[in-house]
Amino acid sequence: MAKYRKLGRTSDQRKALLRSQVTSLIYKGKIVTTQARAKEVQKIVDGLIALAVKEKDNYETVKVSAKVPVKDKDGKRVKEVVDGKKVTKFETVEKEIKKDLPSRLHARRQILKVLYPVTEVPGTLAGRKRGTKEVDLVAKLFDEYGVKYASRNGGYTRIIKIGQRKGDGAMEVVLELV
Repeated sequence: MAKYRKLGRTSDQRKALLRSQVTSLIYKGKIVTTQARAKEVQKIVDGLIALAVKEKDNYETVKVSAKVPVKDKDGKRVKEVVDGKKVTKFETVEKEIKKDLPSRLHARRQILKVLYPVTEVPGTLAGRKRGTKEVDLVAKLFDEYGVKYASRNGGYTRIIKIGQRKGDGAMEVVLELV
């Protein structure tokens, strides 16, 4: 018996499809797909969430100081003249950051092997680079889903059948996080 469904694709296409659907499910919380794909995605997502639940509190907080450029009201860097040259003005800021312990760092890298990077583009300035930001899905897994599902032992996703697709008759389902 096979350990996974081939989904009628070559291995690289299948892996890309599953990675894409796993990323969408974690980012949005719900996707519509076929039943066969949903069962494969469900296996992967449940494993990632289980890893996030296990490592959710495995970090230490560290105080660091960083040089940050001073900005004016428009968000542009403030320049000052030093020895006849314009130089950006910096200030030192104290921050508290989470430093992963070794096992959490390993879990983070295992999760990053599966997830694609996600970039949010604002709707008002669509198509422009200004205002876009990278979404940290691994932090979302650890901070949001790890805490949410800490008391659960598996079963983090649910499959709901919504009927057959008109074109080819494939059973369509909604795969969502519980």
